[in-house]
Amino acid sequence: MSTSGPRDDAITAGGLERLKAELEELETAGRSAMAERISAARALGDLKENAEYHIAKEDQAHLETKIVRLRERLRNAAVVEVDADGDALTFGRTAEILDQDSARVHTWTIVGGPEADLAQGRLSAESPVARALLGSRPGDTVTVRSPGGVRTYRVEQLLP
Repeated sequence: MSTSGPRDDAITAGGLERLKAELEELETAGRSAMAERISAARALGDLKENAEYHIAKEDQAHLETKIVRLRERLRNAAVVEVDADGDALTFGRTAEILDQDSARVHTWTIVGGPEADLAQGRLSAESPVARALLGSRPGDTVTVRSPGGVRTYRVEQLLP
């Protein structure tokens, strides 16, 4: 597998740790809190007409579904080693990227889709912007068509 073209289940080492922590939280504190909610709702009486109980049971089903999905993602996760010494932007690398249209500089790390969080500077490798930037070197300019129109970005520098 090339580090410039990650698989759908590619994840950084940091992303894998966050995924494990989230699963641990849901399996322990999440389940415990849900059991308390169900118990409190059950104590309110007749279960046939107890909206709180039915809502809590529905929320429990959503929690268990989320746990199953996280376990599946963990099972299929392929940790991609970051090439921190290379001269091109690859999966897992962080770079300062200039949006030439707005003159804003973004610090983005290209990560797997499930670990993406643009507010935290983690750009999905599946996004049009990341796909265009992958393989770029400092000074390179890329043009990206997005729902908001055509944008032009320049790689300013790769960060360690």
